[in-house]
Amino acid sequence: MTDASAVPEDPALFSTMSTMRAMRRIKPDPVPEAVLDQLVQAAVWGPSGGNMQCFEYVVVTDREVMARLAPLWERCVNAYLATTGKHAPEGMDGAAYGRMVDAIEYQRDHFAETPALVIPCYSFPPPRIDAEGIRVSAEALGPVAAARQADPSAQVRFHALAEGSCVYPGVQNLLLAARGLGLAANITIWHLMLEREWKAELGIPEGINTFAVIPVGYPVGNFGPVRRRSVREVVHRDGW
Repeated sequence: MTDASAVPEDPALFSTMSTMRAMRRIKPDPVPEAVLDQLVQAAVWGPSGGNMQCFEYVVVTDREVMARLAPLWERCVNAYLATTGKHAPEGMDGAAYGRMVDAIEYQRDHFAETPALVIPCYSFPPPRIDAEGIRVSAEALGPVAAARQADPSAQVRFHALAEGSCVYPGVQNLLLAARGLGLAANITIWHLMLEREWKAELGIPEGINTFAVIPVGYPVGNFGPVRRRSVREVVHRDGW
């Protein structure tokens, strides 16, 4: 009989997750193409809404392309540091935040030397809901919720979150795979401030949305334990 009160041993994956820092200082040494394929394979194994698998991954390793992207990265980082990233979040140690900013600036200043970038993309196919389907859906939700869901702002939010839910689990798989293979990687979305320019530089079609720019390479520093809030601070059992 299984003891429901027993706490199972932590699987090896837990130690990987607990030491998966955002590593922004990376060496210029190239990452083998086969290793980058492993990262994308890990991402593809992630869940996808309706199993539609409408994701695509742009992988950049060409130095000339990276050099053209570097000014865009610099503009996005500077815009972030001037606004959202200007001050440490409430409760965060100022010195720790300063070290993070130093790492962000280091990555900005050495971006052209980044050995690899992965840009996850996604675009839902056109919806195939007929009038009868809309009627049945509204009936299931009820008149108040159906009207709320029909609001354009609600549709925009739902669509964005639906696409994100099909992309970001794969991104987390990629980050875990990178850590497991001894690679530094971190997820960023600053490029969205200049997404049109990034897409134009990379030839990404207009109807395809980008969800992150992930620099990948071998770390300059060492992996170590992450600093996060405790479970007791964040859990609300059976309600808020």
